Amino acid sequence: MAKDLNPAIGELKRSTPGPMQAFSEMGKAALAPGALDTKTKELIALGIGVAVRCGPCITYHASGAQRAGATREEIAEAMGLAVYMGAGPSAMYAAQALEAFDQWQEKASG
Repeated sequence: MAKDLNPAIGELKRSTPGPMQAFSEMGKAALAPGALDTKTKELIALGIGVAVRCGPCITYHASGAQRAGATREEIAEAMGLAVYMGAGPSAMYAAQALEAFDQWQEKASG
């Protein structure tokens, strides 16, 4: 999914450089370590992606969580909370989030 979206996101960045640069900076600031580390923030973002049913959010934050050192068990536990908060529809997106994490982990492993 990310591979298919990256060209469209690139075009959006070229078409609206000011707002997209501001959005990028906001993301960097939001994910920077503070009282919560980046891994925890990525887990929260992934859970929110599931709860709001944003497929692209799921793939990007599954990747971010993987790069920040999240384990599959941490992803699964966070998805349990997302399902609790979002009921049945969130269960379907949580399954996608776990699958996305597995794909990013497999890619990172070689």
